[in-house]
Amino acid sequence: MVWGEGNPKAPIMIILDNPGARENREDEAFLCGTRQTLQEVANEAGLNIDDLYVTFILKRKPVRAYDKDLVRQICMRHLEQQLQEKNPSLILCLGNVAVQAFFQDPEAEVKSLRGSWHDVRGFQTAVAYHPLAVRRRPNLRHLFLEDLAFIAKRFHNLSF
Repeated sequence: MVWGEGNPKAPIMIILDNPGARENREDEAFLCGTRQTLQEVANEAGLNIDDLYVTFILKRKPVRAYDKDLVRQICMRHLEQQLQEKNPSLILCLGNVAVQAFFQDPEAEVKSLRGSWHDVRGFQTAVAYHPLAVRRRPNLRHLFLEDLAFIAKRFHNLSF
């Protein structure tokens, strides 16, 4: 099980669909390429790694076939507990699968929701493309940077 990574008291919670197969291998946050892309672009947008806590809808590594929709429903309870416990100031949901699960809307898409704030479960929530999509399609990088800069602007305007 992988509950999350990064600063557990961070004001910004990032939600991905599931941890990658390489998570926690070296007991180091932001280990794989997905996290590397996230960290690089977050830094470029003016966010510090300590500002971020990454968690997942699915709390397990994708090691074998299983009913992902059923497991997502079950794991949403764990995410709800994390939200209550950590009470982040802002949430950034990355990728269509995580957005659909978190927004509880199978039609939700990053493409149409990005660039705006959404009240989801009482939390200020923004969305962006998944870092893996950005790695695979470099033309999305500038959009990803825009989205993280959008978060950074709101974050820096909040008073803690």
